[in-house]
Amino acid sequence: MKTIEDFLKSRNAGIPITMVTCYDYWSAVIINETDVDALLVGDSAAMVMHGYDTTVNAEMDMMMYHIAAVRRGIKDKLIIADFPFLAHRKGINYAMECVDKFVKAGAHAVKIEGAGTTTNIIKHIVDSGVPVMGHIGLTPQSIHKYGGYKIQGKNLDAKEKLIEDAKSLEQAGSFSIVLELLQAEVAKKITEQISIPTIGIGAGKYTSGQILVLQDLLGLTKAFNPKFLRKYLDGFNLIKAAINKYNNDVKNRNFPNSEESY
Repeated sequence: MKTIEDFLKSRNAGIPITMVTCYDYWSAVIINETDVDALLVGDSAAMVMHGYDTTVNAEMDMMMYHIAAVRRGIKDKLIIADFPFLAHRKGINYAMECVDKFVKAGAHAVKIEGAGTTTNIIKHIVDSGVPVMGHIGLTPQSIHKYGGYKIQGKNLDAKEKLIEDAKSLEQAGSFSIVLELLQAEVAKKITEQISIPTIGIGAGKYTSGQILVLQDLLGLTKAFNPKFLRKYLDGFNLIKAAINKYNNDVKNRNFPNSEESY
């Protein structure tokens, strides 16, 4: 099984790290047999699995439910779990309760959005023996502050702040950092100026690795077509066609046939 030490080894060897999101048992079983390095039980579950407009509706119980389901299907992959909205801002006791429950549900590490004073919480969690992945750039839990899903780090001050934040997350003990919706050159500078891996999503090709939402790369999110997304399957239409074929076979009495009957 890949470990956080393998993340650093891959980064130092120049081998790109691959990650996808995962939220349930059936997809975990498939991912377990793929070559990807690790998976994220993301708070994007609130949107992808539950239909909310943003990730802020993800709560501790929701995340525990998905972590446990994924863990039952994953045997050989590193599982990282997202801290839900404001969980790390409700005090150290609440944050550690989240860590405790997430690890016991099956997570090997947690991911926390933001830097600044958040680094104090990250350091405490790391010192307590649980690996933490950072996350800067566009942090979806702060979507209302940004006023939408917008590219971050466009001006000099913003770029310097992102580099500073990345360095502070490294100093706090983060084993890697997600860089989301950044100009490629900014992500490149961050990657070059820290010694831990960077995982990009909409951050260009110069990061230490990449992550995509599973449903997005499979083409299941029909209306979601950002510039950074490459769809590796037309999953929406393939599944739609299969269900309609089943419907037609039943209506035409072609299913079940004699060979499918007892």
